Amino acid sequence: MPTGWRVGTVMAMTKGRGGGPGAGLSRVSGALLAMSRHLEVRDVLKTIVVSARELLDAEYAALGVSDDHGGFAQFVVDGVSDEQWKAIGPLPRQHGILAAMLKDATPQRLADVRRDVRFEGWPSAHPEMSDFLGLPIADGDEVLGAVFLANKRCPKPEGGCGFTAEDEELLAILAQHAAIALTNARLYERSRELTIAGERARLAHELHDAVSQKLFSLRLTAQAATALVDRDPGRAKDELQQIALLAAEATDELRSAVVELRPAALDEDGLVATLRTQVQVLDRAHTAQVAFACHGVRALPAAQEGAVLRVAQEALHNALRHADARQVDVTLTRHGQGARLRVTDDGRGFDPSAVRRAGRHLGLVSMRDRAGGVGGALTVESVPGKGTVIEMEVPGG
Repeated sequence: MPTGWRVGTVMAMTKGRGGGPGAGLSRVSGALLAMSRHLEVRDVLKTIVVSARELLDAEYAALGVSDDHGGFAQFVVDGVSDEQWKAIGPLPRQHGILAAMLKDATPQRLADVRRDVRFEGWPSAHPEMSDFLGLPIADGDEVLGAVFLANKRCPKPEGGCGFTAEDEELLAILAQHAAIALTNARLYERSRELTIAGERARLAHELHDAVSQKLFSLRLTAQAATALVDRDPGRAKDELQQIALLAAEATDELRSAVVELRPAALDEDGLVATLRTQVQVLDRAHTAQVAFACHGVRALPAAQEGAVLRVAQEALHNALRHADARQVDVTLTRHGQGARLRVTDDGRGFDPSAVRRAGRHLGLVSMRDRAGGVGGALTVESVPGKGTVIEMEVPGG
């Protein structure tokens, strides 16, 4: 469909709606922008329904998304109060006019929906509807759902439908954009689900590696203390002290996992301020000196900032808990349109190849996954007895 024809059609259809074609185009543009602004599926559906009802001056509007099992996964209405909606009862099934739009993917414009041969009635609490306009929302050959309007507010011709052919064309334009917005929202929610699932898997792995091992050691040490309490009270006391130490370590590991579940407020403070604060806290909490420096870093997309923060946290954890470092330096610098993170420590170091062969990862796999997940790269340099350097580069937005 040529762009000029579409703009001309919208102008013609919106001429009499509140201030001439300029006002009409502004309303249509606002509706389309509102659809693309939301990422949550439910918000997108509600925006589509409200926009369609207002633009076409209808009393009622609704949108149903098929569940592929004869019902609707989601059904959003506008023009019906919450009390009315509760009184109507369960969501409708795919029958009558709704089924026609979903299965045949054809527009339906009726003077009185109640007189159509496909009409199968509605619940007693359902509002009375007469003239009707409905269209499928389709992405290519896939019908995602259907949007429909009822009871045009302006006077309608005797025996005819209040909705015009121009109304149908405008709703068709809205339905096309609705399909794009709905598809994008679904992709966003799917991406978020995968991210959450990945986080859960990572945390489960860390809990297994750290906390479960501590708890296993606690159990063995407690058994040893029980066996020694009568015949060697001195050694039993030593074992009990070890139990207290292991319990404290397990508590620390659990606390770290909880912190991982609730990242620092990057949205409010930004990466630089958040990382500086965390370094200051660690510097006070440990005997090692922990320093932070930043040079020319600009704000990054949320995903990149989150990845940089997590890698910095993992590198700091390794340096302070496993490497016995006396000095740890965290540096964040601008790198092209992105940033470079560098964490250097003077700890005991390790042989990266030996770590891989032994199956121990010290969080290296997690750090590499985080870097790769945002289009970045991670390098690790370490030599036994000579400390470790972890460097991460991420692109900008």
